[in-house]
Amino acid sequence: MSKTIFTNINLFNGKDDEIKADNYLLVDDKTGKIIQTGTGQLPQADKTVDLGGKYVIPGLMNCHTHIFMDPTTPDGGSSAGVVPSTVRAVQHLHDLLKSGVTYIRECGSTYNIDIELEKLIKAGKLSKVPEIMSAGHPFSMTGGHGDMPNFGRLVDSPDEMRKAVRQGIKEGAKAIKVMATGGVMTESDALDQPQLSEAEIHVAVEEAHHKGLIVAAHAEGNPGILNAIKAGVDSIEHGFYVNDEEIKLMLEKGTYLTPTIVGAWAFIEYAPGKIPDWEMAKISAAWKDLRGNITKAKNAGVKITLGTDAGTPFNDFTMTPQELPLLVEQGFTNFEALETSLNDAKLMKIDDEYGTLEAGKYADFLVLDKNPLTDITAVVQKDKAVYKKGLRAY
Repeated sequence: MSKTIFTNINLFNGKDDEIKADNYLLVDDKTGKIIQTGTGQLPQADKTVDLGGKYVIPGLMNCHTHIFMDPTTPDGGSSAGVVPSTVRAVQHLHDLLKSGVTYIRECGSTYNIDIELEKLIKAGKLSKVPEIMSAGHPFSMTGGHGDMPNFGRLVDSPDEMRKAVRQGIKEGAKAIKVMATGGVMTESDALDQPQLSEAEIHVAVEEAHHKGLIVAAHAEGNPGILNAIKAGVDSIEHGFYVNDEEIKLMLEKGTYLTPTIVGAWAFIEYAPGKIPDWEMAKISAAWKDLRGNITKAKNAGVKITLGTDAGTPFNDFTMTPQELPLLVEQGFTNFEALETSLNDAKLMKIDDEYGTLEAGKYADFLVLDKNPLTDITAVVQKDKAVYKKGLRAY
C-alpha cells in the first residue's frame, strides 16, 4: 500500500469546534481515503508533504447548484443548446473545485447534463472537478417556476408526477427536485404562490424514497413551504419566508433548510439597474425577511445546509465560500457556518465517507492561511490549495 502523510498542519476535522495543532493526515494513495490522523510520532509513509503549519479543513460542499446556467444572463441561459450548455457546465465544475467545493448536489439541469457528467466523473474520465449528486430535470407544474426552455419536466397531477419521477430515476437521477412555489426569475408568478400541490409532491417523495433517494423542494414562500414539508421532502431550498409553524414541523420531520443566501446577496450587490424591475422587486422584498427567518430556524434547531443556487444571475461558481461569512453576519457562529458542509453530507446520506477528516473518509480538504474558527473569511482565500482524494487539484 502506497501512503502519503501530510504533516505540520492545524486541523479542523469538520465535526469538533476546535483546531488540533501540529497534526498529520495519513492517506492511502490508491483509495484516496484517510488511514489515520494524529499528533506525535509520525507513521511510516512513502511520501511526505509538509503543509507548513497552515489550516486544513474539509472540502466545502454545495447542495444547490445549476452548473448548466450562465450567471451573466438574466434568464440563466436555459435556451442554449446541449453542446454549449455542457461546455459551460464543465467549466463551472472546474470553477467550483478551485473555489474549494469538493462535492455538489445539482438541483436541476437541462438535457440531463449533470447525470452524464456524474457518470464520466465516476469512470475517471473527467478530473479536477467536484463529485456530483445529479438530479436531471426538475419537476414543475405547467406554467410554473421550472417551465423554462429545456429545463423542467412538466406534471399536472399525482399520476403524471409518479410516471415522470420514475422516468427521471430510470434516466439516472440520484436526487429529485420539485418546484413548490413561484420564484424570483419567473415573471408570471410570486414567491407566495403555491405551485405543485402537497399531493403531487408527496408522490415524488414516495417514489424517490422507495429508491433511497432524497427530494429537494424549491419553496420560497407560504403556503408552498408548508405543503412541501407536509409532503415529506428532505430539504427546503431557499425557504425565505419560513415561519414558526413550518420550523416546528421541520424539526418533527428532520427536514433540512438550504438558505442560498449568497444567491440573494448577489442580486442585491450586483443586479440593480441590470435586471427587470419585477425581478429586482421580488428579491429586494425577500432580502428584508430571509436573513432573520433563517437565523430563527437555525436557533430552533433546524439543520442548515450549504447551498448557493450557483448559476443564477450574478451568482457565479466561485462564490460558495462567501455563503459562510454571510451566515456569520446573520448570527451563526463560525463553527455553525462551517458545519453546514457536514450537514450537506448528512442530507445526501454520504457522511460515512465525506464531510469530515477522519479515518475511513476521503481526503477532500482545503489548506488555508488563516484559522476559520476565528476568522470565517479565511475560507474565501483565492489561492487556497484544494485536495481531492489526497491529490492536489489546485
